Amino acid sequence: MTHISVLLHEAIDALNVRAGGRYLDLTAGGGGHTAALLETSAPDGRVFATDADAAAVARVQARLAAHGDRVRVAQCWIDDVVGLAGQAGFLPADGALADLGLSSFQLDQAERGFAFMREGPLDMRFDATRGVPASAWLDAADLESLTQVLREYGEVANPRRVAQAILDARPITTTTQLRDVVAGIARADRRQRIHPATLVFQALRIAINDELTRLTRALPAVIAALAPGGRLAVITFHSLEDRIVKQAFRDASTARVTAPGFGDGSGDRPASAVLVTRKPVSPSDAEIAANPRARSAQLRVLEKVGEGAQ
Repeated sequence: MTHISVLLHEAIDALNVRAGGRYLDLTAGGGGHTAALLETSAPDGRVFATDADAAAVARVQARLAAHGDRVRVAQCWIDDVVGLAGQAGFLPADGALADLGLSSFQLDQAERGFAFMREGPLDMRFDATRGVPASAWLDAADLESLTQVLREYGEVANPRRVAQAILDARPITTTTQLRDVVAGIARADRRQRIHPATLVFQALRIAINDELTRLTRALPAVIAALAPGGRLAVITFHSLEDRIVKQAFRDASTARVTAPGFGDGSGDRPASAVLVTRKPVSPSDAEIAANPRARSAQLRVLEKVGEGAQ
């Protein structure tokens, strides 16, 4: 089983990594981006890498053990990274990177419950020690809450109809069971590019792990934790994530000025960052051919500016 980091060179190049810098990998995953940060910041750059998945943390620790105290790997959610990084002496950071996609390890291990191509328990938790698996979440869900999750987190067509079919089929304990229920009431349109269960699985995974709320909280904190000139690179894989990143970057790169006659200006502030990428960077045709899972990836990059900079 091999995990291929998406947009690896583009992300590392965009961060302007320098020797001796301090960097954050907010989603260590398979460790590919962490390894690249260590390599490009050698000989004395340091990286604080985190992941909510304990298995990913163990993998990255083993993979990068030879780098000694240049790398620290910890388990935490993305919205807790800044607090831990500060305690560990990695702030202000000279750069930060987040790859919001699932790793191949998560997708290919049936027991994690993230994918429906192989039968496994319907779990979907990044941190298997907390919260409830997707099967238990579905057992407790009502029609309104499940419909809302499918609509907002999966943009599923006919979400109420799909939700009712899922509830009627309970208990649903395996990935293939859920897949077959969805396929049975949402017969694949020949024009569809994806399996009808794909967006249902996405919606449930986002809900189980509170992904979008965590991302919304994390981004302003990470931007604030950057040193002047430090950059944040974020790789997204669907429009819901990308909207949140785009909005956070827009907020940070926009000055707030009170119009004359509408206040005392006490809330005014200059922009704290500038956009490095006006439009998101997409994978090349060659990368997509080598790694089809990269096809929906988009990279956005922002740079922190100094106090009072415009």
